[in-house]
Amino acid sequence: MTPTRRTPDDITPDPPGDTARPLLTQSWLDLAFLHWAADPADVAGLLPAGTFPDTLNGVTYVGLVAFRMHRVGWFRLPGVPYLGTFPETNVRLYSVDAHGRRGVVFRSLDASRLIPVMVARAVFRLPYFWSRMSVEHDGDTLTYTSTRRRPGPRGAHSRIVIRVGERIEQPTELEHFLTARWGMHSTFFDRPLYLPNTHPRWALHRADLLGCDEDLVRAAGLPATTGAPVSVLYSPGVPVRFGRPARPGGIPTP
Repeated sequence: MTPTRRTPDDITPDPPGDTARPLLTQSWLDLAFLHWAADPADVAGLLPAGTFPDTLNGVTYVGLVAFRMHRVGWFRLPGVPYLGTFPETNVRLYSVDAHGRRGVVFRSLDASRLIPVMVARAVFRLPYFWSRMSVEHDGDTLTYTSTRRRPGPRGAHSRIVIRVGERIEQPTELEHFLTARWGMHSTFFDRPLYLPNTHPRWALHRADLLGCDEDLVRAAGLPATTGAPVSVLYSPGVPVRFGRPARPGGIPTP
C-alpha cells in the first residue's frame, strides 16, 4: 500500500528549529551556487527510495555548488583545522519525502582531503570523491577548480569562475527554494535517512558567471548541462550544525 504523502513543508529562510545537540559542526564559506532547470521525470529515478523530486511551479533543479568547507567537528568538539578544512564541489538534486520534509540529495561530492573522503564513504555511505581542488580569490572574482582522482571516473572536472555582485535584500521564491534547505535525504544500508541541519539565514549575492567548464553533472548520472544556468548566486557563508538522523516516522533519534 502506497503511504500517504503529506503536503511539503513551507520553504522558510530560517531553520524550522534549533540543533541543541549537534552530531556534526562545520562552516561553509565562499559558496558559488549554479542551477539548471530539470524535468522531474528525468531525476526521479536517481533519488533515494521514499523521496520524490521537489518542484517549484512544476520544475525541479540540478545544482552544482562549489565552496570551502571549514573546520568539520564532531558533537561540540572544536572543528579540525587541517583535515576538516578543504575545498568541496557537489552535484545535488532537490527532494521531498512522504512526511513533507524538503531536502537535498547529493549525487556526488568532490573534496580535496583523502581521509574525510574515506570516512564519509565508509561511515555515512555518501558519494564522496577524492579530487585535486583549489579556490582562488582575485578581488571580487573567485575561481573554483576540481579534477577527480579516485574513485572514478578519473579526470571528471569542473572549473567555475564568478564575479560577486550586489547583496540580495529580498531573495526571490526560486532563490529561497534553491538555498533554504534544512536537511539531507540519503540511504544508510538500504534504509532511508534524513539528516537535519540548521544555520543562520543566508547572505546571498548576485553573481556573474565568467566561465564554467564541467562534466561532474554528467559523471553523477545526469544529462550534461547545456546552456547558461538559470540561477547563479554567491554567499560568503554560514556556520552549520547537523542534528541526529530522523527515524522513518520523522522523529530524531536520541
